[in-house]
Amino acid sequence: MPRPDSPDPHDPFQAFLQRVTRPIEFASRDAYAHLKAVRNLDRFVSEQVIGALGERVYSQSLETELLSLRNLFVDFHTRLSPIEQQDRLSQALGLLRRLQEKQHKINPPDTSPSKGRSVPGLVRSGSTRVLWDLPIQFAKGVGPHRTMLLERLGIHTIEQALWTLPWRYEDRSVVTPVNKLVPGSMHIICGVIVCAEATRAGSRRLSILDVAVEDTTGTVRAVFFNQPYLEDVLKRGVRIIVAGRVVAGRGGWMDVRLEATQFEVLSGAEDELLHVGRIVPIYHETKGWTSRHMRVLIHGLLAEYETDVEEVLPLSVRARHRLPPISVAIRQVHFPPPKTDLPALDRGTTAAHRRLAFEELFLLQAALVLRQRETKEELKPFRFNPNVAQLNQLAQLLPFTLTSAQERVFREIQADMVTSRPMNRLMQGDVGSGKTVVALHALVMACGSGYQTALMVPTEILAEQHYLNLQPLLQALGLNTVLLTSGGKTKARNGKLKQLASGVAQVAIGTHALIQKKVQFAKLGLVIVDEQHKFGVLQRKSLLDKGYRPDVLVMTATPIPRTLAMTVWGDLDVSVIDMLPPGRKPVRTLLYSEGQRHKAWQLVRDELKAGHQAYIVYPLVEESEKTDLKAAIQGAEHLQRDVFPEARVGLLHGRLKTAEKERTMAALKAGTIQVLVATTVIEVGVDVPNATVMVIEHAERFGLAQLHQLRGRVGRGAHQSLCLLMASYLAREARERVGRDGRREQNASHAQQRLGALVNSNDGFVIAEEDLRIRGPGEFLGLRQWGVPEFRAANLVRDTDLLEQARHEAYTLLEQDHGLTMPQHQAFKTAMLRRWHAKLALGDVS
Repeated sequence: MPRPDSPDPHDPFQAFLQRVTRPIEFASRDAYAHLKAVRNLDRFVSEQVIGALGERVYSQSLETELLSLRNLFVDFHTRLSPIEQQDRLSQALGLLRRLQEKQHKINPPDTSPSKGRSVPGLVRSGSTRVLWDLPIQFAKGVGPHRTMLLERLGIHTIEQALWTLPWRYEDRSVVTPVNKLVPGSMHIICGVIVCAEATRAGSRRLSILDVAVEDTTGTVRAVFFNQPYLEDVLKRGVRIIVAGRVVAGRGGWMDVRLEATQFEVLSGAEDELLHVGRIVPIYHETKGWTSRHMRVLIHGLLAEYETDVEEVLPLSVRARHRLPPISVAIRQVHFPPPKTDLPALDRGTTAAHRRLAFEELFLLQAALVLRQRETKEELKPFRFNPNVAQLNQLAQLLPFTLTSAQERVFREIQADMVTSRPMNRLMQGDVGSGKTVVALHALVMACGSGYQTALMVPTEILAEQHYLNLQPLLQALGLNTVLLTSGGKTKARNGKLKQLASGVAQVAIGTHALIQKKVQFAKLGLVIVDEQHKFGVLQRKSLLDKGYRPDVLVMTATPIPRTLAMTVWGDLDVSVIDMLPPGRKPVRTLLYSEGQRHKAWQLVRDELKAGHQAYIVYPLVEESEKTDLKAAIQGAEHLQRDVFPEARVGLLHGRLKTAEKERTMAALKAGTIQVLVATTVIEVGVDVPNATVMVIEHAERFGLAQLHQLRGRVGRGAHQSLCLLMASYLAREARERVGRDGRREQNASHAQQRLGALVNSNDGFVIAEEDLRIRGPGEFLGLRQWGVPEFRAANLVRDTDLLEQARHEAYTLLEQDHGLTMPQHQAFKTAMLRRWHAKLALGDVS
């Protein structure tokens, strides 16, 4: 397509034409070979045209041409076949040629020049580009292939690239010449590989790559252990930078080598100063995309777009917390100034890091405060009767009375249920505090008022256990209950679905299958979620999407650290059951190594002789499910045959058929099974007061909260109970594995901390905080799909103070500006809605 020889970069219309033309030409090139690689062309062209029309007044004919261009792409990706897409692209190029020819006749008013070179970008008033909607594939040096690599790292836009922070840093500001290396110290060298030799020490199964690196002052050997794949990377002639400890060889001070911990291949290009002679950022990598690539990309993006990064924090908030401007923070987290504190950079606690973390937390907290306010302002289309007869009948059926803490929490729930506002309440309490029976009272009140209740749990076996425990009680109260899991025959499942849709069944117990599309309720009034950390604010939106506005009661089987209560459940009211039923004694926890197993078995025998029962728990994780299941089955056989031949040993795991599980659980409760070997399916929901001892095999493989849950299966009667942790790591020293990036991972250190915390404390709140500290929020909370907010800069363990500050500021801001209508808050409101509107269903705010 013809272009002027010297397009005026200050001409906004010329810049607009170039931005729109570039991706269309790219898609049309080489007989449309790149068409599939171009995405979001419909939205991109539409935004460009609307932006251009909003900047100035054009002639009617030119305006018509611009709207015709937009119309060519309205349904481009949704309805057109490849042939039709090619025809539209051809029409668009012809139209753009006509616009280019008309361009010299146009005399637009003088405006401020667009910053930087013209690249594809969305334009707003003042020519500031909207980076959150600017595709990364149109950035300089990023084509279709690199776009796919970046998408693996979760980078789709320019903004996401700039918010992809380094996970650590290296101080390469001081590169030591080879002739100045000192044994016993850490050094960085830079040079060219003159030879490389790979050897293997057979007796130790150790691979060694010996690389000679030469600079202008001499040559030194750099040694890489157990990284044979580097033979294809570190070859003669390659220029590298290497960090490591210098050690003296057999020849003493004259024979030194560098035991490499990190390295990076350098290209010798003009951008080498990005990678040497400064504090260098290290990013998460994927095959084909390294930290070096990322540094070059970020450096280019900052040069191009730094002034376009939008400041969304109100000036008053930034001033109160002394936060740097967003553009300064973005630059400094990627390319820290000289002499920045390296440990602070690695911890993510520099002023720049905290600025970005605060913004993320502030946006979330404001959204949660708005969501909570919206919920409280909603009107639910029904009311519950607090005086239903079934509540009195339930009290007569139960063999115990509620504790004062249980009574108080039920009154709080009851008060929510009788109001005209929907309930969104989190009920937390330690293991064995009696959350389920409180939830049962809420269930009976809802069903007695003529509405249905859904009880959702994390696993099918727990759903089955709840059904077995609750169904007789509910039946006695005249309530029809169905169990809905993914298994079972289609005919039976369809029958249950009809009962729920017609209202014949008042109670549904199951997993997340209960909120799938096929499940319809006649009058859903209450949803109870028994899922410790697996049902956050994002998950509840699926209920709203189905048109239901039920009261929601979330039960946590492990107390929630305060930071998580303010994020995952930040829009809920909280009730705490802070006392155990009378007569309960704290469980005594002991830690044993493999060599002390005989002591553990003797303690179990003593409990069995006293007429009590025992659990033996094996780990079961998805990644090694077959192996773990085999270990549990073989373990049960060994225990029955060799260890406890005088007792009856039962086996429970998730692969058993429902009827077999029911028989096993019934036999356990009846006392005919004395020892139950189980996988972690007994983590929650099993209540056998006569079980007084639990042995947990490979305890180091469990999370701390999960261990605390398992321990809660014993100690449910008046007898002193024991939890015996069998840790195989105690039989060997902690092994270290050195990865390509030089990180040393101690296999046993976190396990030691977890097990030590469990031995030392029975307080669930203390244990939950410790578990969060040890494992970090990602692993603690599990999979993202369960409703956990994702952060790029914030860390819920590290940034607890920022979270508190952000929550306080969110309340203050929304008290001052109830609907965020003030001009100075529009950028913040737009960013908050963009980030959280869909996920939190912030309907009224937008």
